[in-house]
Amino acid sequence: MIEWYNFCASAKRNTPHELKADLRNASVLKNNRVVFNICGNKYRIVVLMDYNRKGMLIRFVGTHEEYDDIEHI
Repeated sequence: MIEWYNFCASAKRNTPHELKADLRNASVLKNNRVVFNICGNKYRIVVLMDYNRKGMLIRFVGTHEEYDDIEHI
């Protein structure tokens, strides 16, 4: 997860299309949300993207099974 954080912190994406081009395993959702599948899809991270400020707010970190049990953030 440290590698994911460092990659995301260093990259500056302006649009969901740029993010998807860099990280093809990311799922871009409505309302500027993105789901990242990490560790071979064993874990998921849901973030709220702020493309204008080049930032993200982590909303959920957990296993794929835990993600399936939550109401989508």
